[in-house]
Amino acid sequence: MCSLFRDPENHLQDSTPFYLKPGGKTEENEIAALSLAIRDIIGQASGEDREVVFLCIGSDRYVGDSLGPLVGSMLEDGRVPFKVYGTLKDPVHAFNLKGTIKEINRQFTKPVIFSIDASLGTKEEAGSVIFRDGPLKPGKGIEKVLPSVGDYHFAGVVNYIDPLPTSQFLNDTRLYTVMTLARAIVKVITGALPHKEQL
Repeated sequence: MCSLFRDPENHLQDSTPFYLKPGGKTEENEIAALSLAIRDIIGQASGEDREVVFLCIGSDRYVGDSLGPLVGSMLEDGRVPFKVYGTLKDPVHAFNLKGTIKEINRQFTKPVIFSIDASLGTKEEAGSVIFRDGPLKPGKGIEKVLPSVGDYHFAGVVNYIDPLPTSQFLNDTRLYTVMTLARAIVKVITGALPHKEQL
């Protein structure tokens, strides 16, 4: 597997998180750099005859938690050439995540899983996409115990933590923020596809 990092020029190395700030001055360069790294990961998976799976986690019942299903629907509508779990129509959330993981492992042998979910962070991180090597820990921000999943993961920081009860963060998130993050993640993924397959 490719290991990832971000040096001062935003190139990926080791396993340091890669930060993408939609709307920032360097957004296009950040998207291009991350797309290139993901293209390498997908190419390596293909060379090892491993399927690539996108697991988009969340629920459309809360604006702040709808990032995963929005990304899943956008990828599915764009007909990306990979299996996508978790859409607005068929979300993957706390109640069916374990079953979905079992289904993925039944259907595929050693798949390379990219997991995608909303996240809470610091005020400075809010509105950013964070890409990391390693599994996602869904529900951690709102103190739910769910299985970790993914070889790599995208976390869209939809809001920041303050003195409000944790469940309130998802309710107070702007749809605009979630849509902006979702579009940025989809741009990264589609930018990693061979030219003829891009949306």
